Amino acid sequence: MMFSDLEELSIQCPYCGETISLLLDIPSGSQSYYEDCSVCCSPIYVQIEVDDNGQAHVACKRDED
Repeated sequence: MMFSDLEELSIQCPYCGETISLLLDIPSGSQSYYEDCSVCCSPIYVQIEVDDNGQAHVACKRDED
């Protein structure tokens, strides 16, 4: 299994405030999914928007926001 297309991004959990790392699959294009915080296990809503230039814009928020 190759992970060369994955990019690591450090974010601050919107629940507990701890810094955690996410692995993003940017070449797959725009997507949204839930990922549990590795510290407090709360569900973080991750939204990735990839523009026409291949730039990724990532938003992470609480499930209820």
